[in-house]
Amino acid sequence: MFRKHFPMDFDMIIFHSKFIILNSKFISRIWNAGITSANSHMNSLSSLDRQQLLAQLKEGPFDVLVIGGGITGAGIALDASARGMRVALIEKHDFASGTSSRSTKLIHGGLRYLKQFEIALVREVGRERAVVHRLAPHLVVAEKMLLPIVEGGTFGKFLTSFGLMVYDVLAGVESEDQRVMLSKEKTLEEEPLLDATILRGSGLYAEYRTDDARLTIEVIKTAAQHGALSASYMEGTEFLYNKKGNVRGMRCLDRLSGESLDIKAKYVVSAAGPWVDTLRQKDGSLSGKRLHLTKGVHIVVPHDKFPVRHSIYFDVPDGRMIFAIPRGKVTYIGTTDTDYHDSLDHILTNLEDVNYLLEAVNHFFPDIHLEVADVVSSWAGLRPLIHEDGKSASELSRKDELFVSPQRLISIAGGKLTGYRKMSEKVVDLVAKKMRKKGKEVGPCTTKNLVLTGGDFDSEEAISTFKQKISSQLKPLGLGDYEAGYLIANYGTQVTQLISHVHTLSGNDTQLNLLRAELWFCIHQEAVHGAVDFFSRRTGRLYFDIEKVKKYGPTIVDEMGTVLQWAPAHLAAEQASLAQAIQEAQTFPEGKKF
Repeated sequence: MFRKHFPMDFDMIIFHSKFIILNSKFISRIWNAGITSANSHMNSLSSLDRQQLLAQLKEGPFDVLVIGGGITGAGIALDASARGMRVALIEKHDFASGTSSRSTKLIHGGLRYLKQFEIALVREVGRERAVVHRLAPHLVVAEKMLLPIVEGGTFGKFLTSFGLMVYDVLAGVESEDQRVMLSKEKTLEEEPLLDATILRGSGLYAEYRTDDARLTIEVIKTAAQHGALSASYMEGTEFLYNKKGNVRGMRCLDRLSGESLDIKAKYVVSAAGPWVDTLRQKDGSLSGKRLHLTKGVHIVVPHDKFPVRHSIYFDVPDGRMIFAIPRGKVTYIGTTDTDYHDSLDHILTNLEDVNYLLEAVNHFFPDIHLEVADVVSSWAGLRPLIHEDGKSASELSRKDELFVSPQRLISIAGGKLTGYRKMSEKVVDLVAKKMRKKGKEVGPCTTKNLVLTGGDFDSEEAISTFKQKISSQLKPLGLGDYEAGYLIANYGTQVTQLISHVHTLSGNDTQLNLLRAELWFCIHQEAVHGAVDFFSRRTGRLYFDIEKVKKYGPTIVDEMGTVLQWAPAHLAAEQASLAQAIQEAQTFPEGKKF
C-alpha cells in the first residue's frame, strides 16, 4: 500500500542535466573563486582529493585499520590518532549512513534502563552526556524533557520522582538542571496538549538533543586533524592475513572508481554496526555471542499538526514509551522496536510502523488527530544489540561487547550513541596494550578534552552571541534567525566559511545560494560524494525540510555533477537516487504485521 508518489518528471531531470553540462565552465569559475587556501594542499576529506587519499591508503602498514564509518568507528579513529597511532578508516557507504544517522538524535542518559536495573549503563552514558556537550556545544544542545505521569502509566508520582532523582545522581547532573516535579495544573500550562482526564503531574528533567550524522562527521574531521585517513565508499571485500594466520589488513574495493587496493595494518578493528557478524563470519570467527538486530522507525510531521512545546517522553498502550521532539518547523516521533531479519542495506519504513506511532500519539494526545497523510518524512534504522535468549527486542540490553577472534580481528558491537567515546576508549586501550607489549610508547586516552571541529565555544552565552552575529550577517542576504540557528547547529564556528562563500554567488534566490554554499563546504571539507550524502547526512534536510529538497534538489545535484565531473549517466543516476530517497521517506509499503 503506497500513499504518495514523488512528483518529479524524469524528462525534467534530463533537461537539468544537459543544461548544467553546457554551463559547466561557468559553474567551475564560481566554485574556484570561492575555494580557500585550505585546498592548496591535500585534504583527506575533500571530495576533490580522492586520488591522493587512495594513494596514501596504499602506503602501509597502518597501526590500526578501522572498518565502519559510524559514530563508534569515527570515535576509534579519533582516539587512536590522537594517541599518535597511524590510522585508516573505511566505510562501504557514506559516513554515518547506517545506524549513526537513524537514531532518535538524542544524547541521553537512558532513563528507561533504570527500569531494567542497568545502573552501570545509566551511570556511564549519563555522565558522558556532559562530556560530549562540552566537546560540541553547538551540536549537542541541552533540552528539557517532559515525562507526563498518567493514570495507569509506566511511572507513578513517587517512582517518577525517585527515578529521576537517581537518574540525576548517576548522571552527575548539575543542580540547576536537576529534575523538577510539576503538578497537574503546572504540567498543563507547560504542555496543554496533554489529556487532562488522565494526567496526574509530570517530571521535567535534563536531556541533550543532537544530529547523530553531523556528530559523526565532526568526529571524523577531528580525527583527520590528527592524521587519520578516512575513506567512504571503500568496501572491504576480504581480510588479509600474515603467515601466522593473523589479520593484517583488508583488500578493498573503491566503489567510486572500481579500483581494488590493499590496506595493510598491524591491528584491524571492526566497528561495522549491523554488519559486525557479517565480518566475523568472513573471518571465520562467528561463534558464541551474536547480534540481535532490531528496527527503529521515526516519522516527521509538520509542527503545526503536532505543536508540542517540549520534547516529551510518553506512554504507549503496549507498555513501551516513545518520544515526540519538536525541531524547527517539524515534530518527529519515535521509535519502534521490532526484530529485524531483512536486508541490512535497505531498511524501509512500513505502513505498520507509521500506524503504530500515529496511534500512540492520537491515544495520548486526545486533541491531535494525525493521519498517514500528515507524515512528511521518515527514517528507519537498525540497532545492533547483543542477543540474549528469552528477551524481546525492547528488553535487550544496550551494553556494548568486545570480541577478539583467534585471527586477532577486534570487533565491537552494541552500545548507544551517547557512549561512543567510552566504547572507543575501550577498543583503543586494548590496541595500545598490545602495542606497548611490542615496545611501542602509546599514551592514554585524551578525547575527553578534544573539542570537535566547529565546537569552539566556551559557554552557552558565547553560542547565543555568535548566533546574533550570524543573524546580522545573514539579513542583508535575505536570510534570518531560522537559518542562523540551523547553520550554527550544523556547523558551529565553521559557518563563517559558508557565509563568506554565499557572498561570491550570483542570483536572487537566497535559499538556493545557501544550499550552494553548504554544498561547496561539504565537498571541500566533508567528503560528499552523492546527492543523498548531502541532503540526508550533512544537512538533515531530507528529514526536516524535505520540501526544499524537492524544490532545489535537481539544481544542486546538477552542480555536484559539474564540480565532481560526473559523466551524464552518473549524473542521471544521482538524480534518480535522490528521487528514490524522497519517495522512500514519504511512501510506506505494507510489511509484516507489527
